[in-house]
Amino acid sequence: QVHLVESGGGLVQAGGSLRLSCAASGITFRLASINWYRQAPGKQRELVATITNSGATNYVDSVKGRFTISRDSTRNTVYLQMNSLKPEDAAVYLCNCRWGQRDYWGQGTRVTVSS
Repeated sequence: QVHLVESGGGLVQAGGSLRLSCAASGITFRLASINWYRQAPGKQRELVATITNSGATNYVDSVKGRFTISRDSTRNTVYLQMNSLKPEDAAVYLCNCRWGQRDYWGQGTRVTVSS
């Protein structure tokens, strides 16, 4: 059974940093691409960052240069380091992977950015 568990969200002032974690189980982690999405109230879910099984990364333009996605195969965990946070980054951040032709999601972790 696939499980994705996010952690690391919280309240931070604008300009601050947070590191989100996504712990994965039930998949062969080294073969999986993992995505971070975010969803703010009244807005569509947005793909923020992707890391492939080979370590290639991709980011939405609005976070380039501020966010870094990485993976630790010894811990089956993907991280999202978020620096220079802005109020518009506030959202619930969700971890996602596609495995066995199904999409799996974590429960999300909330990021609040005060101005």
